[in-house]
Amino acid sequence: MFFSGFSLINESEIFDEYHIRSDVVACGFSYGCIKLVENILNGTFENEPFTKRIDKIQLFSPAYFNDKEEKFKRMQLMFFQKDRDIYCDNFLKNCGFDKNAKKKYFNMGTFEELQELLYYFWSKEKMEKLKEKNIIIETYLGENDLIVNTCEALEFFREFGEVYFIKKASHNLS
Repeated sequence: MFFSGFSLINESEIFDEYHIRSDVVACGFSYGCIKLVENILNGTFENEPFTKRIDKIQLFSPAYFNDKEEKFKRMQLMFFQKDRDIYCDNFLKNCGFDKNAKKKYFNMGTFEELQELLYYFWSKEKMEKLKEKNIIIETYLGENDLIVNTCEALEFFREFGEVYFIKKASHNLS
């Protein structure tokens, strides 16, 4: 099971180097990490009961904005509303996607999805609930990520499982 990032679809193959393909492993990229965690904690998947056993989750560059101020978040939303095509072009470029990858994986996100991504609060309580379910948590971060502050994300996620800090990698871990 793979949860896609903001404005993306079917991009799981770019993580093949790290992605463990198994019935008991679930993965998410960026915004998809939020969707993954919330689906597991809420016990639902696409509005249906979530009954699948999950032993491990892999969080590829989780959308971690706990350290960002309100002004930053409002500005992102304002720029998206002003011209979502330009916003997404810049966003995907900063993620590390080239024009070919954009053509292959792009799927215009919504204002509400961007808002959820920016305002999602990664809490220790949520991560502890995952651990209480005996779920192993692996987090992958890129050293040259232009989307999130990987130092802040590293400090947060290392408390809950293994964190792989990939040298010279961007947000999409390439």
